[in-house]
Amino acid sequence: MSENMADRDGVPGEKYLSLYNHWSQSQAGILVTGNVMIDHRALGEKHNVVLENERHLLAFKKWANTSQKFGCHLWMQINHPGRQVPKGVNREAVSPSDVGLSNKQLFPKPRPLTHQEILEIIDRFGNSAALAQKGFKGVQIHGAHGYLVSQFLSSLTNIRNDEWGGSLENRARFVLEVYRNIRKRVGPNYPVGIKINSADFQRGAFTEEESLAVIKMLSEEGIDMIEISGGTYEKASMMGAGQKQSTANREAYFLDFIIKARKATSTPLCLTGGFRTAKVMATAIENDELDFVGVARPMAQNPYFPKEIFEGTIAGWPVRPIHLGIKAIDKLAYLDTVWHALQLQRMGSGKMPNLKLSSWKALWNLMSRTFFGW
Repeated sequence: MSENMADRDGVPGEKYLSLYNHWSQSQAGILVTGNVMIDHRALGEKHNVVLENERHLLAFKKWANTSQKFGCHLWMQINHPGRQVPKGVNREAVSPSDVGLSNKQLFPKPRPLTHQEILEIIDRFGNSAALAQKGFKGVQIHGAHGYLVSQFLSSLTNIRNDEWGGSLENRARFVLEVYRNIRKRVGPNYPVGIKINSADFQRGAFTEEESLAVIKMLSEEGIDMIEISGGTYEKASMMGAGQKQSTANREAYFLDFIIKARKATSTPLCLTGGFRTAKVMATAIENDELDFVGVARPMAQNPYFPKEIFEGTIAGWPVRPIHLGIKAIDKLAYLDTVWHALQLQRMGSGKMPNLKLSSWKALWNLMSRTFFGW
């Protein structure tokens, strides 16, 4: 759901206004943006939006106003990619430690952050949140999917031996300080949420037990909403990769975990991943398993999905896997991500999604961006 359509200097231009004009009419309660980066030197993709000063604040206000004109609230998702960035996007990759991704052909080995750099990044999260407050109704820390916050939490990617690594308390220090810095900047009443993994689903990485403990820590700090997801670029569970058939049948990918999280916190919970039908969504709400239903890929295929659910014109929206039939490619779910990103870009160009879009076209787009920088 990263739009990756920013104009020069990371500005959300006309393409964002076109895309979010569709979503503004969706009757969604909250729209959460794709990645907005806190530092122009640390992009996750070449055309990410960046918010680090007031230089282009008018463009951001236009984005917010367009998205919120029919009553939706727009929250800005703020992020730092850390090590999880393809080669050639930034001058270097940084991370808590020098542990690289398994795909060394596409991803560079990161340099460990110094203590002072960690403090600077924490401050940048607060700075971007304070700027977002000038037009957006809330902010969300991206603490999932293998990005920098997630890297600090995982003992697989964080092997530091100072106050930022080692025990879970030390590994969670970064996200807690990020939240505290944001809260200090935006005040007590501005909504601040987080997207966090239920687990990384990799051996030796962030576990369910650790996630529940961090959720309790964040709840005690006063965070306003916790969105549950899971997985990383190496294990794309957020895209349904590796899910059991029983999980697919009941739709929601991380429902077992959010039931545990509900017992651990009274903070409002959102679950994203796998929801497709009104019946399953309504049941989850009625059973008090969660407070917000998050939908992603259905909104990339049908921007009016919630409205049509509420009106009863559709009962759900089936999402087919985007496959080539090449097992090595299909299991990574990269193609699925790119195919849906192309749908966002179609809406950004004033077109509607094309559900017949070729999987091979998505593959060509991925290869072009990866190897030629298009």
